[in-house]
Amino acid sequence: MTSKRWLRIIPVAFIMYTIAFIDRTNISMALPSMSRDLHMDPTQAGDAAGVFFWGYMVLQIPGGHLAQRWSAKRFVSILLVLWGICAVGCGLIHTWREFWVMRFLLGVAEGGVWPATLILLAHWFPRAERARANAYWMLCLPAAVVASSPLSGWILGHWNWRVLLIAEGAIPFLWLVVWWWFIDDHPTQARWISTEERDYLVSTLEAEGAQLDPAAPEPYLRALLRPQVLLMVAVYFLVNTGNYGYLFWLPSVLDTAKRFSDLQVGLLFAIPYAITGIGMVILSHHSDKRGERRGHAAFALTWAGSTLLASVLFSHSSPVLAFALVSLVGAGAYGFHGPFWAIPSETLPRSVVGSCMGLVNAIGNLGGYFGPLAVGYLNQRTGNFLYSFGLLSVAYLVGSALTLLLRHNPPRAGAIRSREE
Repeated sequence: MTSKRWLRIIPVAFIMYTIAFIDRTNISMALPSMSRDLHMDPTQAGDAAGVFFWGYMVLQIPGGHLAQRWSAKRFVSILLVLWGICAVGCGLIHTWREFWVMRFLLGVAEGGVWPATLILLAHWFPRAERARANAYWMLCLPAAVVASSPLSGWILGHWNWRVLLIAEGAIPFLWLVVWWWFIDDHPTQARWISTEERDYLVSTLEAEGAQLDPAAPEPYLRALLRPQVLLMVAVYFLVNTGNYGYLFWLPSVLDTAKRFSDLQVGLLFAIPYAITGIGMVILSHHSDKRGERRGHAAFALTWAGSTLLASVLFSHSSPVLAFALVSLVGAGAYGFHGPFWAIPSETLPRSVVGSCMGLVNAIGNLGGYFGPLAVGYLNQRTGNFLYSFGLLSVAYLVGSALTLLLRHNPPRAGAIRSREE
């Protein structure tokens, strides 16, 4: 029987971050028409799309710390309001520089949501369930694209990019009510679970956390900058370079064909992300079943890099095959997240895990700035997307190699297994 935790915590967090990801990435659909209206060249467009991630850094470490020491529920509630205001503001701008500023502020407002939600899930799902919990929540990443791309294409076809950004930017205000009603920070605060399940969660999570806590307190800065954390930063930077370069520019690649309407571009753009969701579920389930994270994450990035590189090589000789290959990239690029984000809570002390995940996400997400910028620059210099997408494939493959250097503590013998198994 499926626990209420899976039916209550995961769906509410899933939809919350789906909304966040839509408000972050819907400019990928709007970018061709925005570029024309605001007179942006490809480099400027890539810069404005990616500056979000400089703002995104600001609240990452404080966000993880506040979620761990204060309340993930309250902190995310505040951010829902702030990012809704900024997302609507992106639809009210009139110049490229105003757009740049609003994208930066949107990044600040969304910055603490990711580490806060990871901390929330770590409070509700023990180690044997964690990769699946992370992946089911992170299905919001491809789901946001699948759900919003056809809708965004339809809105663009009937109105314009301003209506698109304003309409989708207002959704967080509505979801705030649901978030506040359904979410509790800890099992001890929830009235909707049984005493048996509450006792199981408290004892299991306490035992798992105690295994990681050092005998003597470790200086905060030293714990934050340990090699394991810095290596995760490097891996995540490369992954986001590939993911956001691919995400923000794929609609423009399809648009250059001049054969599709806005709605058709939206539908085609959704196909790779529908396949992505399947890959995320399969990989996370296998990772939990095996109790292994590092090899699963590395395999996922090798898959992403190989399929993207193959799509570049076949782009001239067989465009249909190239699109089929590029549709497989996300299964690895996003399937990586479930096992990867299980590693910090399984290898780092509880006192710093929130801040460390914030640091990884903060600096790692700068790849979301450099990826779109590099694609825009190379496209402007070469007149096509071949070299830029080739560069993104290399980022995935190097990230895969670095992932194999991560340390991972397997569950101890006799550890309590998931109650769902």
